[in-house]
Amino acid sequence: MAKHYITKQGADKLRAEYDHLFRVERPKIVETVAWAAGNGDRSENGDYIYGKQKLREIDRRLHFLKKRLEDVEVVDVAQIRTDKVVFGATVAVENEDGLLKTYRIVGQDEMDTAKGWISWRSPMAKALLGKQVDDEAVVHLPAGEAFFVIQSIDYLVET
Repeated sequence: MAKHYITKQGADKLRAEYDHLFRVERPKIVETVAWAAGNGDRSENGDYIYGKQKLREIDRRLHFLKKRLEDVEVVDVAQIRTDKVVFGATVAVENEDGLLKTYRIVGQDEMDTAKGWISWRSPMAKALLGKQVDDEAVVHLPAGEAFFVIQSIDYLVET
């Protein structure tokens, strides 16, 4: 079984989502469905039909979150002490055209391309892992190879 690495902040966010769905959202929907069921014919009762559908969606998400949280390996980025790129690193790279970009290597459930957060399983992260400042990383893309030089490596804890 493949590991699912996640930062402590990412795991906390998943736990908070699970807790909110379980303690707030699900009870509200259960209450609505119970009320709608008491109104008679369920086959044409929009509140009942929608409520049951919403309840199934919430239960699916709760099941996913529970399984994911059981399978994750939490990495506390604040504890990392290395000069190499490992999971949790924030890496500034320069491409062949001199453009600087910054990526943070995170778990699959934390990816956010707008922030530059990439999965540790992505081609870019795979090319960076294990490298040091001034090392060249070759990323294999469908359009060909791209070359990057690592400018800096930090282990910042972001919330």
